[in-house]
Order: sequence, then structure tokens, then C-alpha cells
Amino acid sequence: MLETTPLYHQLADQIHELIRAGTLRAGDRVPSVRRLSGQQRVSVSTVLQAYQRLEDIGVIEARPQSGYYVRRLSAAVQEPEPSQPPRRALHVEVNELTDTVLAYASEPNVVAFGSACAAPELFQLERVRRVLSSLARRDRNALGRYGLPPGTEKLRRAVARRALEWGCRIDHRHLVTTTGCIEAVNLALRAVTKPGDLVALESPTFYGFLQILQSLGLRALEIPTHPRTGISLEALELALAEHPVKAVIVMPNVSNPIGASMSDAAKKRLVELLAAKNVPLIEDHIYAELQFDGSAPRPAKAFDRNGNVMLCSSFSKTLAPGLKVGWIEPGRWRDSVRMLKFMSSGGQNELVELAVAELLESGGYERSLRQLRRRFESQVDAARGIIAESFPRGTRVTRPAGAYIVWVELPKGADSVLLFERLLERGITIAPGPMFSASQRYRNCMRLSVGQAWAEKHERALREVGRLAGE
Repeated sequence: MLETTPLYHQLADQIHELIRAGTLRAGDRVPSVRRLSGQQRVSVSTVLQAYQRLEDIGVIEARPQSGYYVRRLSAAVQEPEPSQPPRRALHVEVNELTDTVLAYASEPNVVAFGSACAAPELFQLERVRRVLSSLARRDRNALGRYGLPPGTEKLRRAVARRALEWGCRIDHRHLVTTTGCIEAVNLALRAVTKPGDLVALESPTFYGFLQILQSLGLRALEIPTHPRTGISLEALELALAEHPVKAVIVMPNVSNPIGASMSDAAKKRLVELLAAKNVPLIEDHIYAELQFDGSAPRPAKAFDRNGNVMLCSSFSKTLAPGLKVGWIEPGRWRDSVRMLKFMSSGGQNELVELAVAELLESGGYERSLRQLRRRFESQVDAARGIIAESFPRGTRVTRPAGAYIVWVELPKGADSVLLFERLLERGITIAPGPMFSASQRYRNCMRLSVGQAWAEKHERALREVGRLAGE
């Protein structure tokens, strides 16, 4: 090696050679910065530069509060094929299985891959506490006021300004604040449907949508969906011609459970198709800001010209889950949604809404988003690598566009419900595939959430999922 080669280059090359030789394997932790500094008798700065070089070429990855690890090359595992749900309307009955899975979501001794909740320690909760405390002192009457619909003006303005980052113009006067995104979707459905109506949605879809449909006496029509590009517009157009669809629910950006994101061209076509049929589109935008490429994806609402799109979201996945602050831009159903909100809960917590507005307006929110994206991308990559290594041959797994959930398709004949029951005995949960379908399909599939404060115990637990799945 030439003497003119920087020392940190030489050190990086040495580590890289150990990885190529198999001495350090995918998923292994590389020596800590201080340990390698002592071993090689170089400065901590030199080791950091070497590790940065290896990070830049995709050989290792940093995991917060854990160290550096050999990056897993998970491209070997295939993605699922596009779904093929039945082309008929279905009554919805999903609550029993869903309730069983969610009952273990907050158990401290359970590794909960079954619940799509990120670990509290990943959020800047201390900063949220300081803002709440400061506001409570500055505005001592906030807790004494009813936060009536449509919600605190300061928050609605902050949301409208945030939407400009997504290429979407929203009038803050049209917004209604909600208790999370799930209430926003609930209000939207109540505004545009009545019991017995038919609602089209992606397949697989978020179980929360199915629970709402079940509670409102609505029927589901599942539409084929691609794991990378989202709902099939061709299949949706055919369904609209064959069935009296009254509303469509879609997650165009980072969908749950498969992590798909539609192109802008597809979103535009979706909006135009439904506008032509006069069928309202209910859009869930909750995971969009966790898209890995760091860009601000446009919602379908950005292409809405006649108020036919009802855009729903919250800050539960990006700011602080416990605040439960969401919102809806109801399109031409604004008055109906506002009245429904008043009848369902009377309003919101004004102090909390003021705090969220203040947090959104600061640069800290954007920095926090960048950190979350990097962390979740690293953990999804690590999980896909373990699945490629440890799950039965023939397993397929999605490559999500963002967030922290993956959809796993086991070989035919596997039973994710039975697997859930066996794993529960070992203190591990998954979300079985039938939760995500009104037709109780996807028995050989599961959704895994990897939004925990990832540690060795999570890797061991995921390998155990794979081991039992192969028995």
C-alpha cells in the first residue's frame, strides 16, 4: 500500500478485507471505536473516518446507542407477487383476531413485532414535555377552554404550511383536527357512506380500516395491490364499473402493511378516475413523512381539483404517539365532517394542539424526521437480512418505501395464526395475515413491525420467528 494513502483509508481497507474474507459476517458488530483505536494505536478520529468511509460504500452501518455492524445484503430475498383478492363484496369480521394481537402490544416482556408502534425512546419526548410545560405556564387558561371543532387555528395553519412541503396547497380554514388519523378516516367514512354501502380498498389493507368498516356496517371490496407500486388502477377501474362503490380508501405513500408508494402519475390518474365516477377518495397520509429517500412525497390530494379527496393524517408516527393529534382536510364534505366531529367528541385538547403547532414550526421536527428515517431504514434492512438468512426457503418479503413495517409471505401451507400462538408462548408477537383482509386471506403471510429500539434480543426473536415458521 502506498505511504501516501491516508491512514483512515488503510484502516478501512483492513476492515473491508475481514468482511470479504468472512471473518466478519453480515450482522456482526465491528470493534467499537475506542477498542479499535487502542488495538491499532490510532486516534479515535481516524477510526471514525474509517468507519464513515465504510458506511459511505455500504459495507457497515451505524445503529444508534449500539455501535457499528456489517451491513446485511438483503436483496437476495424476493418480494411478494401482486395480490389477487376475490372480486366480490365482503362483510367484515376482523375484531377478534386483531384484539388478541393488540392485547400484547405494550407488554414489557414481549418482543412485539405485531404492533406498528415505534419505541418511545426514539422520539424527542423530553423536548415535547418542555414545550407542553412552557405553554401551560404562558397560556394558563388553555386547559380551561373547550377546543371546539374545527380545532386550534395555530395548528391548522402549521399543518397547511407543512403541506406546502409536499407540493399540496391546503386552506387552513378547511381543516378539522382529530384524535389521531384513525378518527379522521372514521369521520370521512361516516360523512360519505351509510350502513350496507360498499367501500373499495387495497389488499392487503390496514386492519384499522376493516375495523371501522365493521363498526359502521359497511362492506369491503378488496383491490389487487402491488408490493412496490400500490393499488392496481386497472383493477380499481374494473371494480367501479362492476360494483356500486361509495368510497375508496388508499394509502398512496408508504402504505400499511406492504410499504408501497405510488408514482405521482398514478396518484393523478387515481384522483381523476374517482372524480369522473364521483366516488370520494379517502387518503391516509400517516407514514408518508417517513419515506426513506428523504423527499416529501406528494399526496393524491395535491391533484384534487374539485374537493373529491379527503386527506387524513396525524403526528403519531413522527412526533409523539401519545399526543394523538391528527387532522383531516375533508374536501367538499367539510361541514359534514365538522358536525360529525362535534357530535363524536366535542373537540380537542387545545393545549396539546398548541404544543404540536410550536413543535412543527421549529427546525427540530425536521431533524427528528431525518433521524427516524435513517434509523428505520437501517432496521428494515437488518430485518430483511435476517429473514433472508433464517426464514424457510421460498419466503418473500416486501421492500418498503419507508417506515418500519415489512410484509412477509411464507411458503404455501404455512399458517401465521398458528405461528402467532406458538410464538406467544415464547414472548414474541407477530400480526397474522388474515388481520389485513376482509376475506381472511393471507394465512401464510404476516406483518412485522421493526420500529423498536433495535437490539440483539430483537434479532434473536426474529430468528426464532423464522425457525418456528420452518418447522
